[in-house]
Amino acid sequence: MDTGYTAWMLASASFVLLMTPALAMFYGGMSRQKSVLNMMMMCFGAMGLVGVIYVLWGWSMSYAEGSVAGIFGNPFEQFGLGGGELFAEDGSIVIDDGLPLIVDVGFQATFAIITVALIAGALAERVKFSTWMIFVGLWVTLSYFPMAHMVWGGGLLSDDGPFASIAEPIDFAGGTVVHINAGVAALVLAVIIGKRKGFGQIPMKPHNLPLTMLGAGLLWFGWFGFNAGSAYDELDVAGLAWVNTTTATAAAILGWLVIERLRDGKATSLGAASGVVAGLVAVTPAAGDVSPVGAILLGLVAGVLSSLAVGLKYKLGYDDSLDVVGVHLVAGLWGTVALGFLATGEGLFYGGGVSLLGVQIIIALVAIVFSGVITAVIAVILKATIGWRVSDDGESSGIDLSEHGEAGYDSGVIA
Repeated sequence: MDTGYTAWMLASASFVLLMTPALAMFYGGMSRQKSVLNMMMMCFGAMGLVGVIYVLWGWSMSYAEGSVAGIFGNPFEQFGLGGGELFAEDGSIVIDDGLPLIVDVGFQATFAIITVALIAGALAERVKFSTWMIFVGLWVTLSYFPMAHMVWGGGLLSDDGPFASIAEPIDFAGGTVVHINAGVAALVLAVIIGKRKGFGQIPMKPHNLPLTMLGAGLLWFGWFGFNAGSAYDELDVAGLAWVNTTTATAAAILGWLVIERLRDGKATSLGAASGVVAGLVAVTPAAGDVSPVGAILLGLVAGVLSSLAVGLKYKLGYDDSLDVVGVHLVAGLWGTVALGFLATGEGLFYGGGVSLLGVQIIIALVAIVFSGVITAVIAVILKATIGWRVSDDGESSGIDLSEHGEAGYDSGVIA
Protein backbone atom coordinates (compact mmCIF):
# COMPACT_ATOMS: atom_id res chain seq x y z
CA MET A 1 0.00 0.00 0.00
CA ASP A 2 1.20 3.48 -0.89
CA THR A 3 0.39 5.34 2.33
CA GLY A 4 0.81 8.83 0.84
CA TYR A 5 -1.43 8.03 -2.11
CA THR A 6 -4.03 6.43 0.15
CA ALA A 7 -4.04 9.41 2.53
CA TRP A 8 -4.42 11.79 -0.43
CA MET A 9 -7.46 9.91 -1.73
CA LEU A 10 -9.06 9.69 1.72
CA ALA A 11 -8.62 13.45 2.10
CA SER A 12 -10.03 14.06 -1.38
CA ALA A 13 -13.07 11.91 -0.63
CA SER A 14 -13.65 13.87 2.57
CA PHE A 15 -13.45 17.16 0.65
CA VAL A 16 -16.04 15.96 -1.85
CA LEU A 17 -18.36 14.75 0.91
CA LEU A 18 -18.20 18.25 2.43
CA MET A 19 -19.57 19.62 -0.83
CA THR A 20 -23.10 18.33 -0.17
CA PRO A 21 -23.55 20.18 3.15
CA ALA A 22 -21.92 23.16 1.40
CA LEU A 23 -24.50 22.84 -1.36
CA ALA A 24 -27.22 22.75 1.29
CA MET A 25 -25.94 26.12 2.56
CA PHE A 26 -25.69 27.53 -0.96
CA TYR A 27 -29.20 26.43 -1.90
CA GLY A 28 -30.64 27.14 1.55
CA GLY A 29 -29.55 30.78 1.42
CA MET A 30 -31.02 31.17 -2.06
CA SER A 31 -34.39 29.83 -0.93
CA ARG A 32 -37.10 31.87 0.74
CA GLN A 33 -37.11 31.83 4.54
CA LYS A 34 -40.12 29.53 4.79
CA SER A 35 -38.41 26.78 2.78
CA VAL A 36 -34.75 26.88 3.87
CA LEU A 37 -34.91 23.70 5.94
CA ASN A 38 -36.67 21.70 3.25
CA MET A 39 -34.02 22.68 0.74
CA MET A 40 -31.25 21.61 3.08
CA MET A 41 -33.12 18.41 3.95
CA MET A 42 -33.34 17.47 0.27
CA CYS A 43 -29.54 17.57 0.16
CA PHE A 44 -29.09 15.66 3.41
CA GLY A 45 -31.73 13.13 2.38
CA ALA A 46 -29.74 12.44 -0.77
CA MET A 47 -26.62 11.89 1.35
CA GLY A 48 -28.41 9.32 3.48
CA LEU A 49 -30.05 7.31 0.73
CA VAL A 50 -27.30 7.36 -1.90
CA GLY A 51 -24.66 6.59 0.73
CA VAL A 52 -26.42 3.28 1.42
CA ILE A 53 -27.40 2.45 -2.17
CA TYR A 54 -23.87 2.99 -3.44
CA VAL A 55 -22.50 0.22 -1.24
CA LEU A 56 -25.32 -2.17 -2.14
CA TRP A 57 -25.39 -1.87 -5.93
CA GLY A 58 -24.05 1.53 -6.98
CA TRP A 59 -20.38 0.57 -7.14
CA SER A 60 -21.20 -2.63 -9.00
CA MET A 61 -23.42 -0.87 -11.56
CA SER A 62 -20.69 1.70 -12.13
CA TYR A 63 -17.51 -0.37 -12.16
CA ALA A 64 -18.28 -4.08 -12.38
CA GLU A 65 -16.33 -5.82 -15.12
CA GLY A 66 -19.51 -7.49 -16.36
CA SER A 67 -20.97 -4.75 -18.55
CA VAL A 68 -24.51 -4.82 -19.94
CA ALA A 69 -24.29 -3.44 -23.50
CA GLY A 70 -21.71 -0.91 -22.34
CA ILE A 71 -24.46 0.98 -20.49
CA PHE A 72 -24.25 -0.30 -16.92
CA GLY A 73 -22.36 -2.84 -14.87
CA ASN A 74 -23.96 -5.99 -13.48
CA PRO A 75 -25.52 -4.82 -10.17
CA PHE A 76 -25.16 -8.30 -8.64
CA GLU A 77 -21.52 -8.89 -9.55
CA GLN A 78 -20.26 -6.85 -6.60
CA PHE A 79 -23.53 -6.39 -4.69
CA GLY A 80 -22.81 -5.19 -1.16
CA LEU A 81 -19.15 -4.87 -2.22
CA GLY A 82 -18.90 -8.65 -2.42
CA GLY A 83 -17.89 -10.81 -5.35
CA GLY A 84 -14.18 -10.97 -4.54
CA GLU A 85 -13.13 -7.74 -6.24
CA LEU A 86 -12.58 -5.61 -3.12
CA PHE A 87 -11.92 -8.22 -0.45
CA ALA A 88 -9.70 -11.29 -0.70
CA GLU A 89 -10.80 -14.73 0.53
CA ASP A 90 -9.07 -14.16 3.86
CA GLY A 91 -11.01 -10.92 4.35
CA SER A 92 -8.10 -8.60 3.60
CA ILE A 93 -8.69 -5.52 1.48
CA VAL A 94 -7.56 -5.72 -2.13
CA ILE A 95 -4.92 -3.12 -3.06
CA ASP A 96 -4.63 -1.93 -6.67
CA ASP A 97 -1.60 0.13 -7.75
CA GLY A 98 -0.93 1.08 -4.15
CA LEU A 99 -4.53 2.13 -3.32
CA PRO A 100 -6.96 0.01 -1.26
CA LEU A 101 -9.97 -0.35 -3.55
CA ILE A 102 -12.33 0.36 -0.66
CA VAL A 103 -10.95 3.91 -0.62
CA ASP A 104 -11.95 4.35 -4.25
CA VAL A 105 -15.46 3.17 -3.36
CA GLY A 106 -15.69 5.95 -0.81
CA PHE A 107 -14.34 8.53 -3.25
CA GLN A 108 -16.79 7.58 -5.98
CA ALA A 109 -19.75 7.41 -3.57
CA THR A 110 -19.31 11.09 -2.75
CA PHE A 111 -19.63 11.95 -6.46
CA ALA A 112 -22.93 10.10 -6.69
CA ILE A 113 -24.24 11.90 -3.60
CA ILE A 114 -23.46 15.44 -4.77
CA THR A 115 -24.79 14.79 -8.28
CA VAL A 116 -28.26 13.85 -7.05
CA ALA A 117 -28.29 16.71 -4.53
CA LEU A 118 -27.59 19.23 -7.31
CA ILE A 119 -30.98 18.48 -8.87
CA ALA A 120 -32.82 19.58 -5.72
CA GLY A 121 -32.25 23.25 -6.45
CA ALA A 122 -34.60 23.16 -9.43
CA LEU A 123 -37.49 21.87 -7.30
CA ALA A 124 -37.35 24.22 -4.33
CA GLU A 125 -40.46 25.05 -2.33
CA ARG A 126 -43.05 22.79 -3.97
CA VAL A 127 -42.38 19.03 -3.88
CA LYS A 128 -43.13 16.35 -1.30
CA PHE A 129 -40.07 15.19 0.56
CA SER A 130 -41.23 11.57 0.29
CA THR A 131 -41.53 11.79 -3.51
CA TRP A 132 -38.12 13.42 -3.72
CA MET A 133 -36.56 10.57 -1.76
CA ILE A 134 -38.13 7.93 -4.01
CA PHE A 135 -36.89 9.88 -7.03
CA VAL A 136 -33.37 9.98 -5.56
CA GLY A 137 -33.22 6.19 -5.32
CA LEU A 138 -34.62 5.63 -8.80
CA TRP A 139 -32.61 8.33 -10.56
CA VAL A 140 -29.23 7.47 -9.07
CA THR A 141 -29.82 3.83 -10.05
CA LEU A 142 -31.18 4.39 -13.56
CA SER A 143 -29.30 7.53 -14.65
CA TYR A 144 -26.21 8.25 -12.54
CA PHE A 145 -24.74 4.76 -12.21
CA PRO A 146 -25.16 3.94 -15.92
CA MET A 147 -23.63 7.29 -16.90
CA ALA A 148 -20.68 6.68 -14.57
CA HIS A 149 -20.21 3.25 -16.13
CA MET A 150 -20.45 4.58 -19.67
CA VAL A 151 -17.83 7.29 -19.08
CA TRP A 152 -15.51 5.98 -16.34
CA GLY A 153 -16.27 2.28 -16.14
CA GLY A 154 -15.21 1.26 -19.64
CA GLY A 155 -18.63 1.70 -21.28
CA LEU A 156 -19.89 3.36 -24.45
CA LEU A 157 -18.56 6.86 -23.76
CA SER A 158 -15.18 5.86 -22.36
CA ASP A 159 -11.77 5.66 -23.98
CA ASP A 160 -12.58 1.99 -24.59
CA GLY A 161 -15.89 2.77 -26.29
CA PRO A 162 -16.83 3.08 -29.97
CA PHE A 163 -16.10 6.81 -30.24
CA ALA A 164 -12.50 6.35 -29.12
CA SER A 165 -11.60 5.27 -32.65
CA ILE A 166 -12.19 8.91 -33.67
CA ALA A 167 -10.66 10.54 -30.60
CA GLU A 168 -10.52 9.54 -26.93
CA PRO A 169 -13.40 11.22 -25.06
CA ILE A 170 -12.36 13.43 -22.14
CA ASP A 171 -14.35 13.90 -18.95
CA PHE A 172 -11.75 14.43 -16.24
CA ALA A 173 -14.07 14.68 -13.25
CA GLY A 174 -17.70 14.76 -14.37
CA GLY A 175 -18.86 17.18 -17.05
CA THR A 176 -21.19 14.56 -18.51
CA VAL A 177 -21.59 12.22 -15.54
CA VAL A 178 -22.31 14.94 -12.99
CA HIS A 179 -23.26 18.31 -14.44
CA ILE A 180 -24.95 17.62 -17.77
CA ASN A 181 -26.66 14.63 -16.18
CA ALA A 182 -27.99 16.64 -13.22
CA GLY A 183 -28.68 19.78 -15.27
CA VAL A 184 -30.85 17.96 -17.80
CA ALA A 185 -32.70 16.18 -14.99
CA ALA A 186 -33.35 19.55 -13.35
CA LEU A 187 -34.81 20.98 -16.56
CA VAL A 188 -37.04 17.98 -17.20
CA LEU A 189 -38.36 17.95 -13.63
CA ALA A 190 -38.99 21.70 -13.60
CA VAL A 191 -41.13 21.35 -16.73
CA ILE A 192 -43.05 18.25 -15.60
CA ILE A 193 -43.66 19.34 -12.00
CA GLY A 194 -44.56 22.92 -12.90
CA LYS A 195 -44.01 26.34 -11.40
CA ARG A 196 -44.24 27.57 -7.85
CA LYS A 197 -47.34 29.50 -6.93
CA GLY A 198 -46.73 33.11 -7.91
CA PHE A 199 -43.67 32.43 -10.05
CA GLY A 200 -43.04 35.46 -12.26
CA GLN A 201 -45.69 37.47 -10.41
CA ILE A 202 -44.28 38.00 -6.92
CA PRO A 203 -40.66 38.44 -5.77
CA MET A 204 -38.94 35.20 -4.76
CA LYS A 205 -35.63 36.52 -3.53
CA PRO A 206 -32.88 34.69 -1.60
CA HIS A 207 -33.44 35.09 2.11
CA ASN A 208 -29.83 34.76 3.34
CA LEU A 209 -27.08 35.76 0.92
CA PRO A 210 -24.25 35.42 3.50
CA LEU A 211 -25.23 31.75 3.86
CA THR A 212 -25.15 31.36 0.09
CA MET A 213 -21.69 32.94 -0.15
CA LEU A 214 -20.40 30.72 2.66
CA GLY A 215 -21.79 27.70 0.82
CA ALA A 216 -20.08 28.82 -2.40
CA GLY A 217 -16.75 29.17 -0.58
CA LEU A 218 -17.03 25.69 0.92
CA LEU A 219 -18.00 24.27 -2.47
CA TRP A 220 -14.84 25.79 -3.92
CA PHE A 221 -12.78 24.18 -1.14
CA GLY A 222 -14.43 20.79 -1.58
CA TRP A 223 -14.01 20.96 -5.34
CA PHE A 224 -10.26 20.53 -4.96
CA GLY A 225 -11.01 16.99 -3.86
CA PHE A 226 -13.42 16.64 -6.77
CA ASN A 227 -10.97 17.76 -9.46
CA ALA A 228 -7.46 17.30 -8.07
CA GLY A 229 -8.50 14.03 -6.44
CA SER A 230 -9.64 12.73 -9.83
CA ALA A 231 -5.98 12.63 -10.88
CA TYR A 232 -5.50 9.78 -8.36
CA ASP A 233 -1.76 9.03 -8.03
CA GLU A 234 -0.66 11.34 -10.87
CA LEU A 235 0.15 14.15 -8.48
CA ASP A 236 1.67 16.34 -11.19
CA VAL A 237 -1.72 16.26 -12.91
CA ALA A 238 -3.38 16.87 -9.54
CA GLY A 239 -1.32 20.04 -9.19
CA LEU A 240 -2.39 21.19 -12.64
CA ALA A 241 -6.03 20.40 -11.82
CA TRP A 242 -5.76 22.40 -8.58
CA VAL A 243 -4.37 25.47 -10.35
CA ASN A 244 -6.87 25.20 -13.21
CA THR A 245 -9.76 24.83 -10.77
CA THR A 246 -8.73 28.01 -8.97
CA THR A 247 -8.00 29.96 -12.14
CA ALA A 248 -11.16 29.05 -14.03
CA THR A 249 -13.31 29.79 -11.00
CA ALA A 250 -11.72 33.18 -10.44
CA ALA A 251 -12.22 34.07 -14.12
CA ALA A 252 -15.86 32.96 -13.99
CA ILE A 253 -16.54 35.31 -11.07
CA LEU A 254 -15.21 38.18 -13.15
CA GLY A 255 -17.18 37.15 -16.22
CA TRP A 256 -20.44 36.94 -14.28
CA LEU A 257 -19.91 40.26 -12.50
CA VAL A 258 -19.04 42.10 -15.73
CA ILE A 259 -22.28 40.93 -17.32
CA GLU A 260 -24.25 41.99 -14.24
CA ARG A 261 -22.61 45.39 -14.26
CA LEU A 262 -23.32 45.95 -17.95
CA ARG A 263 -26.86 44.58 -17.81
CA ASP A 264 -28.10 45.71 -14.40
CA GLY A 265 -25.69 48.44 -13.35
CA LYS A 266 -24.59 46.56 -10.22
CA ALA A 267 -22.37 43.60 -9.38
CA THR A 268 -24.08 41.42 -6.76
CA SER A 269 -23.04 38.97 -4.06
CA LEU A 270 -25.39 36.37 -5.54
CA GLY A 271 -23.67 36.88 -8.89
CA ALA A 272 -20.24 36.35 -7.33
CA ALA A 273 -21.39 33.17 -5.56
CA SER A 274 -23.07 31.87 -8.71
CA GLY A 275 -19.94 32.72 -10.73
CA VAL A 276 -17.93 30.53 -8.36
CA VAL A 277 -20.15 27.56 -9.10
CA ALA A 278 -20.25 28.21 -12.86
CA GLY A 279 -16.46 28.24 -13.03
CA LEU A 280 -16.16 25.10 -10.93
CA VAL A 281 -18.67 23.30 -13.12
CA ALA A 282 -17.01 24.32 -16.40
CA VAL A 283 -13.52 23.27 -15.35
CA THR A 284 -14.63 19.91 -13.94
CA PRO A 285 -14.38 17.95 -17.22
CA ALA A 286 -11.24 19.83 -18.25
CA ALA A 287 -9.17 20.31 -15.10
CA GLY A 288 -6.33 17.96 -16.03
CA ASP A 289 -6.33 18.55 -19.76
CA VAL A 290 -6.07 22.33 -20.32
CA SER A 291 -3.36 24.86 -19.57
CA PRO A 292 -3.85 27.53 -16.89
CA VAL A 293 -4.32 30.12 -19.64
CA GLY A 294 -6.89 27.87 -21.25
CA ALA A 295 -8.60 27.60 -17.85
CA ILE A 296 -8.90 31.41 -17.72
CA LEU A 297 -10.72 31.43 -21.06
CA LEU A 298 -12.83 28.45 -20.03
CA GLY A 299 -13.94 30.09 -16.78
CA LEU A 300 -14.48 33.55 -18.23
CA VAL A 301 -16.81 32.25 -20.92
CA ALA A 302 -18.61 30.04 -18.38
CA GLY A 303 -19.32 33.04 -16.16
CA VAL A 304 -20.68 35.02 -19.11
CA LEU A 305 -22.80 32.19 -20.51
CA SER A 306 -24.30 31.17 -17.18
CA SER A 307 -25.09 34.74 -16.14
CA LEU A 308 -27.04 35.13 -19.35
CA ALA A 309 -28.63 31.67 -19.17
CA VAL A 310 -30.21 32.02 -15.73
CA GLY A 311 -32.70 34.51 -17.17
CA LEU A 312 -34.01 32.02 -19.72
CA LYS A 313 -36.47 30.53 -17.21
CA TYR A 314 -38.46 33.78 -17.27
CA LYS A 315 -38.49 33.92 -21.05
CA LEU A 316 -39.26 30.24 -21.60
CA GLY A 317 -41.58 29.81 -18.62
CA TYR A 318 -39.99 26.97 -16.62
CA ASP A 319 -39.36 27.41 -12.90
CA ASP A 320 -35.78 26.34 -12.25
CA SER A 321 -35.92 27.72 -8.73
CA LEU A 322 -32.21 28.04 -7.90
CA ASP A 323 -30.69 28.14 -11.41
CA VAL A 324 -29.48 24.55 -11.72
CA VAL A 325 -30.12 24.60 -15.46
CA GLY A 326 -28.52 27.97 -16.08
CA VAL A 327 -25.38 27.06 -14.13
CA HIS A 328 -24.84 23.30 -14.17
CA LEU A 329 -26.28 22.38 -17.55
CA VAL A 330 -24.95 25.40 -19.43
CA ALA A 331 -21.50 25.50 -17.81
CA GLY A 332 -21.25 21.70 -17.94
CA LEU A 333 -22.01 21.69 -21.65
CA TRP A 334 -19.53 24.47 -22.28
CA GLY A 335 -16.76 22.77 -20.31
CA THR A 336 -17.32 19.44 -22.05
CA VAL A 337 -17.42 20.86 -25.58
CA ALA A 338 -14.66 23.44 -24.97
CA LEU A 339 -12.17 20.61 -24.53
CA GLY A 340 -12.42 20.12 -28.28
CA PHE A 341 -10.79 23.53 -28.61
CA LEU A 342 -8.65 23.85 -25.49
CA ALA A 343 -7.27 20.40 -24.63
CA THR A 344 -3.49 20.68 -24.82
CA GLY A 345 -2.11 18.58 -27.65
CA GLU A 346 -5.48 17.34 -28.91
CA GLY A 347 -7.70 20.41 -29.08
CA LEU A 348 -8.36 22.42 -32.22
CA PHE A 349 -6.45 25.44 -30.88
CA TYR A 350 -3.38 23.21 -30.42
CA GLY A 351 -3.40 21.76 -33.93
CA GLY A 352 -5.27 18.61 -33.00
CA GLY A 353 -7.95 18.93 -35.66
CA VAL A 354 -11.70 18.56 -35.23
CA SER A 355 -11.83 14.90 -34.12
CA LEU A 356 -11.85 15.58 -30.39
CA LEU A 357 -14.35 18.41 -30.80
CA GLY A 358 -16.69 16.07 -32.65
CA VAL A 359 -16.40 13.38 -29.99
CA GLN A 360 -16.96 15.84 -27.14
CA ILE A 361 -20.15 17.07 -28.83
CA ILE A 362 -21.31 13.48 -29.31
CA ILE A 363 -20.79 12.47 -25.67
CA ALA A 364 -22.54 15.65 -24.51
CA LEU A 365 -25.53 14.89 -26.74
CA VAL A 366 -25.69 11.28 -25.57
CA ALA A 367 -25.64 12.47 -21.94
CA ILE A 368 -28.46 14.93 -22.65
CA VAL A 369 -30.68 12.36 -24.34
CA PHE A 370 -29.98 9.59 -21.83
CA SER A 371 -30.58 11.73 -18.76
CA GLY A 372 -33.60 13.45 -20.32
CA VAL A 373 -35.39 10.23 -21.22
CA ILE A 374 -34.66 8.43 -17.94
CA THR A 375 -35.67 11.46 -15.86
CA ALA A 376 -38.87 12.03 -17.83
CA VAL A 377 -39.99 8.43 -17.40
CA ILE A 378 -39.33 8.47 -13.64
CA ALA A 379 -40.96 11.90 -13.17
CA VAL A 380 -44.12 11.05 -15.12
CA ILE A 381 -44.62 7.75 -13.28
CA LEU A 382 -44.22 9.45 -9.90
CA LYS A 383 -46.55 12.26 -10.91
CA ALA A 384 -49.23 9.79 -12.00
CA THR A 385 -48.94 7.64 -8.87
CA ILE A 386 -47.96 9.29 -5.60
CA GLY A 387 -47.74 12.87 -6.94
CA TRP A 388 -45.00 15.46 -6.68
CA ARG A 389 -46.66 18.59 -5.33
CA VAL A 390 -47.40 19.58 -1.76
CA SER A 391 -50.83 21.05 -1.14
CA ASP A 392 -51.53 24.65 -2.14
CA ASP A 393 -51.93 25.57 1.54
CA GLY A 394 -48.68 23.84 2.42
CA GLU A 395 -46.81 25.68 -0.31
CA SER A 396 -48.30 29.03 0.70
CA SER A 397 -47.68 28.64 4.43
CA GLY A 398 -44.20 27.24 3.90
CA ILE A 399 -42.90 23.82 2.98
CA ASP A 400 -40.71 23.70 6.09
CA LEU A 401 -43.81 23.55 8.28
CA SER A 402 -45.94 21.40 5.99
CA GLU A 403 -43.28 18.77 5.29
CA HIS A 404 -41.05 18.82 8.37
CA GLY A 405 -42.99 20.57 11.14
CA GLU A 406 -40.11 22.96 11.69
CA ALA A 407 -39.09 26.52 10.93
CA GLY A 408 -35.54 27.62 10.22
CA TYR A 409 -35.69 30.77 12.34
CA ASP A 410 -38.50 30.04 14.78
CA SER A 411 -37.22 30.13 18.35
CA GLY A 412 -40.57 29.07 19.77
CA VAL A 413 -42.12 25.64 20.14
CA ILE A 414 -44.24 24.31 17.29
CA ALA A 415 -47.51 22.95 18.58
